[in-house]
Amino acid sequence: MKKKTLPRAFLKIARTVTNKRARIVIEHILKHGYITTENLEKRYGYNHPPRAARDVREAGIPLETFRVKDKQGRSIAAYRFGDFTKIEKNKLSGRTIFSKEFKRELYEEQKGKCAICNGKFELRYLQIDHKVPYEVAGDELIAQRKHSEFMLLCGSCNRAKSWSCEHCVNWKQEKDADVCSKCYWGSPNEYLHIALRAIRRVDLLWEGNEVKSYDRLKSLARHKKTPLPDFVKRVLQDSISE
Repeated sequence: MKKKTLPRAFLKIARTVTNKRARIVIEHILKHGYITTENLEKRYGYNHPPRAARDVREAGIPLETFRVKDKQGRSIAAYRFGDFTKIEKNKLSGRTIFSKEFKRELYEEQKGKCAICNGKFELRYLQIDHKVPYEVAGDELIAQRKHSEFMLLCGSCNRAKSWSCEHCVNWKQEKDADVCSKCYWGSPNEYLHIALRAIRRVDLLWEGNEVKSYDRLKSLARHKKTPLPDFVKRVLQDSISE
């Protein structure tokens, strides 16, 4: 595939990005014209390729996603530079660096729990996340570092949020921060939609002595030959209809 001829100004700006994952993506594209999810996983060891691409976008460098064939002939995603005129200079400094104190304050506010799944974790296993994605708002809405603009998520929920956001029309096109603030991923307790879809969601964890209840539910679901999520939903529906 023929590489794009990029303006010197674009190249100069692209090379100012310091984020490690973003740098790897940028350098690979500069050398090869594009980078595939297979490259990111097998060559660079990133198990969540969209996260690496997102780092580049969050640094203000436009990327476009397209499809290529891997060695087995399967269709996989690949990334290349987008329209260089859309480079977002206000984001070139990358993500905000947060102090340990700031994270500790959020941790105490959330009582050590992930804002999405409500699971309890040690501080080191939780990650600071913008309620309104950085890709949408940059640092424009969070310049004052208000706690209300951030939350702590476990790694699993953070990846799930990333995937959902990256496939949302608002993320790709409109970039309306107000839409994000009314989404489950931005406000899990009070929301109107999930990535613009009319969906409601409850994340449940069973811990400690509660595990016995989970095992009982699982056993009953197996007996009914019903997937566990469907069975739990049925139990809840029966309970509130009584």
